[in-house]
Amino acid sequence: MPRRRLFHGWWIVLAGGALQLLQGSLLGQAYGAYVVVLSNEFGWSRTVLAGASALREAEGGIVGPFQGWLVDRIGPKAVVRIGLVILALGFLLFSRINTPLQFYGAFLVMAVGASLVGYLTLTTAVVNWFERRRSTALSLVSVGGALGGVVVPLVVLALEGWGWRNTAMLSAVLTLVVGFPMTRLLVSRPADLGLLPDGDAPLPEGAPRILGSSPARDFTLREALREPSFWWLSFGHGAALFVVGAVNVHMVSHLNESLGYSLGAAAGVYSAVTLVFMFGTLAGGWIGDHSSKRFMAFCCMGMHAVGMVILAHASNAWMVGAFVIIHGSAWGMRGPQMAALRADYFGRASFGAIMGISNMVVILGAIAGPLIAGFMYDITESYRAGFDILAGFAAGGSIFFALARRPRRHDRQGDSESEPPEPTSILPAPAEGEAASVPA
Repeated sequence: MPRRRLFHGWWIVLAGGALQLLQGSLLGQAYGAYVVVLSNEFGWSRTVLAGASALREAEGGIVGPFQGWLVDRIGPKAVVRIGLVILALGFLLFSRINTPLQFYGAFLVMAVGASLVGYLTLTTAVVNWFERRRSTALSLVSVGGALGGVVVPLVVLALEGWGWRNTAMLSAVLTLVVGFPMTRLLVSRPADLGLLPDGDAPLPEGAPRILGSSPARDFTLREALREPSFWWLSFGHGAALFVVGAVNVHMVSHLNESLGYSLGAAAGVYSAVTLVFMFGTLAGGWIGDHSSKRFMAFCCMGMHAVGMVILAHASNAWMVGAFVIIHGSAWGMRGPQMAALRADYFGRASFGAIMGISNMVVILGAIAGPLIAGFMYDITESYRAGFDILAGFAAGGSIFFALARRPRRHDRQGDSESEPPEPTSILPAPAEGEAASVPA
């Protein structure tokens, strides 16, 4: 019997995870450490430093619709390669900055590159290759981002040993040397290699199609925008990023200044968060493929809120540890479901464009969260009030996921397949509608 080759979709997952690891370890997850170093050297306020993160997220929201369209048109490989070049250039510019204006300019260039290399492009690539195993595949890609946080202490060692300018220059080199070989694996769609999603064998002629497999039944962008669930998912995702964005930017500073942790120890706590995130991601992928993704997201928003309150009022290592477990688990289990839910609800044909428009809403949370925390720190000399406010946003955000029921797909081009409506209850037991593509 001939040896069966590994389905190429899993190579897509591997490449996506590696690119998430690269981008996360050098910039996304490492930015909190840069905040401390730049504040110590230049004396810039937390609002100024958080503004750079807000600029990065704002760029993602502005570029998102064009990026989604571009990924759908020219494929993820070309988009990622363009992003890697821009990101490397941004790191080189960043290594030469001396003023806030130069800092913002360099960071804007890095932000464009990181966006093209990052979440939207890679999730679109993975969604095109999977249906039944979609949550698992997206979760494994997210593990790369988690590992990026785990290796942040290595970036801190570089910052302390070689200086932040040399570290930025080295990051530019690693971006190109490590990133470009990974892009060879990013084939746009299974059909390009004569394959089907999930590695399924072709159906015999005349056999009924698998539910959800017909491109004619995918939503167009215009149809998705008319569905309330598109907006509820976007608002819920944005509410979560109030917390995630603030933690990524300010947690290291909070532990360093408010609780007296050394920079290395604070970075170690951040690594612990991302390690828990990684395990939460793996668990969430399996759960999402076998139960209600929406109910999981609803529960995780409450966990985000509780974790943020604990971090705001932490006074000992036990409270910090509780935050690490609660927030890291919620982040890991919820994160991959955001893309999986949209793909389940609206299909694959216009996924990039749908995600791009959604990002314009989602990104508001990622912008506002760090700014709120930074502003409250500047006027109160404490992160407590800002973190409490953000916990409230997360708690309120759970309502959006409760409202985000699966839309009905409109029959087109003579497609007579029907799809059962999702139950009105958000309880997990009856939520078969969200797992319709999972075989019994």
